[in-house]
Amino acid sequence: MRSFRRLCLSTLIAVYILILVGGVVRSTGSGMGCPDWPKCFGSWVPPTDVSELPENYKEIYAAYRDKKNQRFAKYLTTFGFDETASKILTNPQVLHENDFNATKTWIEYINRVVGVIIGLLIFALFIFSIRLWNKERKLTMASFATLILVGFQGWFGSFVVSSNLTAWTITVHMFLALVIVGILIYLFKESNYGQNITIASTYGWVLACMAALLIQIFFGTQVREGIDRVALTFERESWIDNLGRDFVIHRTFSWIVLILHVILILKLRKTEAAKIFALALIMLLLGTVLAGVAMSYFAVPAFLQPIHLLLATVTFGILFMLILRVNIRSESVLNN
Repeated sequence: MRSFRRLCLSTLIAVYILILVGGVVRSTGSGMGCPDWPKCFGSWVPPTDVSELPENYKEIYAAYRDKKNQRFAKYLTTFGFDETASKILTNPQVLHENDFNATKTWIEYINRVVGVIIGLLIFALFIFSIRLWNKERKLTMASFATLILVGFQGWFGSFVVSSNLTAWTITVHMFLALVIVGILIYLFKESNYGQNITIASTYGWVLACMAALLIQIFFGTQVREGIDRVALTFERESWIDNLGRDFVIHRTFSWIVLILHVILILKLRKTEAAKIFALALIMLLLGTVLAGVAMSYFAVPAFLQPIHLLLATVTFGILFMLILRVNIRSESVLNN
């Protein structure tokens, strides 16, 4: 069980590294550094110079992605998303091919390599969990669910690329990563046999903080979409001024997130066993707020975008661990 727990923790850390690398990919505009999937420009090791590609490489990979989008549109239509499917097939920007950029290509390639490593770790986690089937069946089932979800995440990622990073597909991809984080935290907690924390009237606050944070992350995805939009027209110094309502909502809602977390932290500090969670939330909250303020006042520095995202997702992980460990019943009920 101890080895299984260590593997859970290693996999969880690797997933957070992938989220950070994914943020770097996004902030540097490297998402289309490899126009095909799972290979990169048709090779397992990407090129380093445009001379290694055929002259008509843009037409070749645009046609490749169009074929894949036709299949993606059929899936969407099957589930009733006819309008979404139509937008993917009719939007000329979807098949737009950028000029080859070796730096962006290798940034995206590293992102994919980290993804493959995580896939192997989760496969190993499932194989390891089979040995626990007789005693801890829930761990095997959760490990299998994680393996299926990672496979789906990889499959869906291919359509994120083929649709030229269509905004909603990136958002879905992001929230699927949070689900994987949640299951891995569940596996780590259940394999640890740690005692639950009993704090009166806290469970509801943890849920409120979790809900507010997820809403704020969603608002953040809207701001990210807005940045993609204004970046096509304006210089970086003017991005914030031209984001409009999405940025105002994200900035305003951050006060709600902040207030809820401050109340939760004050409650956690009253219990000795929960003080480590309070300290972690203080540091994460402070870092997230400072990164957000810095992006607002310093023209969205590229290096701060992945840090802001990582801190928010780690906060999600801490809150989810609290949900798993805080007793739902109050202290008075337990004492009776």
